[in-house]
Amino acid sequence: MLIESRPVTDPEIAALVVAQQRELREADGGLDGQVFMPHDDVRYLAVVVNGRAVACGGLQALDAETGEVKRMYVRPAYRGRGIARQLLAALEECAFRQGHSVVCLETGTYLPAAIALYTSGGYQQVPVYGEYVGNPYSVCSAKGLPVAA
Repeated sequence: MLIESRPVTDPEIAALVVAQQRELREADGGLDGQVFMPHDDVRYLAVVVNGRAVACGGLQALDAETGEVKRMYVRPAYRGRGIARQLLAALEECAFRQGHSVVCLETGTYLPAAIALYTSGGYQQVPVYGEYVGNPYSVCSAKGLPVAA
């Protein structure tokens, strides 16, 4: 398994994000209605197994101190192998290297496995922020990162 940086225009990243968005719409009963709009300022990481990207996640700077984890997704056939946990750690490392002291994220109430992953990784629930305000299905969490010596 390899975790590598990929541009937002990478076709494998695009395919993973489309699959993630489709699965989210199915999970929330189509209530969300959000359409994926790529952001040039999101840094994506891909998890590659046998030459194929099987998972992705992005990091977007909200401000100088805060990075937001975006679009975490692992293809169903690769779940249960610890890939999401390793990807999340790699995204946190990227945030740290970019000088962020906090990482935050949003997930949905209809994704209990995601909530469990983030909680077990040290994330604590915070008030809903930004574009998620007003979405009754949003659960936002944050985690402080170590301070550089």
